Amino acid sequence: MIDFIRQPWPWYFSGIMIVVIMLLLNFWGKSFGFSSNLRTMCSIAGAGKKVKFFDFDWKAQRWNLLFLVGAIIGGWISSEFLSNPKALDLSAATVKDLQEMGVHFNGQLNPDELFALDALASPKTWFLLLFGGVLVGFGSRYAGGCTSGHAISGLSNLQLPSLVAVIGFFIGGLIMTWLVLPFLI
Repeated sequence: MIDFIRQPWPWYFSGIMIVVIMLLLNFWGKSFGFSSNLRTMCSIAGAGKKVKFFDFDWKAQRWNLLFLVGAIIGGWISSEFLSNPKALDLSAATVKDLQEMGVHFNGQLNPDELFALDALASPKTWFLLLFGGVLVGFGSRYAGGCTSGHAISGLSNLQLPSLVAVIGFFIGGLIMTWLVLPFLI
């Protein structure tokens, strides 16, 4: 059974599961979004006393906090117990592109140059993490939600602002990948 779980599953399985979850959320009048958990946690911590944005009934969002906790626990279980021990099969062209940027592919999902604890010794890494976090936080707030909220929940509800946001996310991702990232690494 564990071998069945460890193997790559077909792409459409995820799609079917997303549809099932979205139908259940729509049935109960909920909307999915991961970044709203930050607002909920700030409200729990008492930020609503100073900032009106955080002054809301956070108890109505407990279900979303459970989703957050479940995602963290599920990611840990997957990483610790269900990882495939085989090296990642990456195309030769991608490996070559990574090497040209100074990132050496070692068969793992995350390159050590970017994700190992040793990378935290570099001030550049701290700057990139801080700057990237500010951009993601500002972008999520400015766009009225995160990529998962707009792309999954907003589009399934046929919301035009979500379509505009998702197009913007893709354009920003392409610009980052092709124009900005090669100069940062």
